[in-house]
Amino acid sequence: MHDNIIVGLDIGTTKIAALIADASGKELKLIGVGNYPSVGLKRGMVVNIEHTVESIRKAVNQAELMAGVKVDSVYVGIAGDHVRGINSHAVVAVGRNDKEITEDDVRRVIDYAKAITMPMDREIIHVIPQEFIVDSQEGIRNPIGLTGTRLEVEAHVVTGAVASAQNIFRCVTRAGYKVKDLVLEPLASSYAVLDPEEQELGVCLIDIGGGTTDIAMFFDGSIRATDMLGLAGQQVTNDISICLKTPYDRAEELKKNHGCAMGSLVDENAMIEVPSVGGRKPKEIQRKYLSKIIEARMDEIFNLVLYSMQTNKMTTLMNAGVVLTGGGSLLEGSVDLASEIFKMPVRVGYPRGFGGLMDAASSPIYATGIGLIHYGIQKSKIEEPNEFEEFETMEHDDHTSENGSHTDAMEKQAMTGEYQAKLYNTITNRMRKWLDEFF
Repeated sequence: MHDNIIVGLDIGTTKIAALIADASGKELKLIGVGNYPSVGLKRGMVVNIEHTVESIRKAVNQAELMAGVKVDSVYVGIAGDHVRGINSHAVVAVGRNDKEITEDDVRRVIDYAKAITMPMDREIIHVIPQEFIVDSQEGIRNPIGLTGTRLEVEAHVVTGAVASAQNIFRCVTRAGYKVKDLVLEPLASSYAVLDPEEQELGVCLIDIGGGTTDIAMFFDGSIRATDMLGLAGQQVTNDISICLKTPYDRAEELKKNHGCAMGSLVDENAMIEVPSVGGRKPKEIQRKYLSKIIEARMDEIFNLVLYSMQTNKMTTLMNAGVVLTGGGSLLEGSVDLASEIFKMPVRVGYPRGFGGLMDAASSPIYATGIGLIHYGIQKSKIEEPNEFEEFETMEHDDHTSENGSHTDAMEKQAMTGEYQAKLYNTITNRMRKWLDEFF
């Protein structure tokens, strides 16, 4: 694969999207798009490795056929299920006799901010200082050199279950592709749908996928809070299926073709046909009834996002409003309902920034994939060694042997404690790096 060919791989709960771009010319061109149903994931977490591997292969193969190139490495999006963020406050006394704040004081107050209670299976990935306070003077970005007796910090502590990243990594490498980088999906989507001005003013990005709703709140040019909801498009479809007593796949069609997230926008007299189960005849219902079912769940999702904003004390900072993206943003009435709940401007975020076949990937469902390519293009300008090369070689050799089966020796090597520890540390360090780049 040519160095100017960049591939983004969005591994979602309901779909896996592979997008290939050519960055060799003055204009960035999208040259391949692959989309295949995701089998083996639940709420963004891998529950069946073999099924996930097969879905990844088929999505990438579709993109390869369209682009006419062979893919060997990809930028991979990580679902937000295992990444959580909480706000923390800490205070220390200034150490020097002359009361000048030093790097040691800043280091101590940030260490105190890490003193939070969390489950044993999670680890602190990063501590992001939002502001420092010196003797009640707020809004200080860099307190070093100032004089004071009391130093405080408001920080955003990001935690994650690194095992989840390991599972995503394994699926990609077993499918036969090298992992160029791991990128948190809300951050990737922000590359594709947010303007720098919005990030400066303050904006909340809501990515409504199939299994999860990922939330990222930006202010003053950087991300200030992250959150994840275990409610998204699948729950809306499930509600329709149960309430209307119709098969799940037919409920999905009803949602896409006739759904509306706000019942007041639907004509009272509009009727739709609902398929039944067990050979029973289809029935007719008011479209407004379908919309009320959808509205109830979308209202819950948006109110939970609003609660997250309030919990993180970000509501008054969202001066640019809310940007919806992902498949859930395509529901008719979603912008109207969100505007009513958030009491602020709301728009749908469509991916942009490419020529070529961009029309084939202009939907919000491709926001993360397009964002991964934007991220990859920026990273490719800086020559960096592939930190995953050792593990990619081990996995690739194991699963692409001549007879196509696992070799016992390599399987034992891959499952050793040393291998697991090295992979854990590599992914942890990589996640710290890309968080550093954004914060």
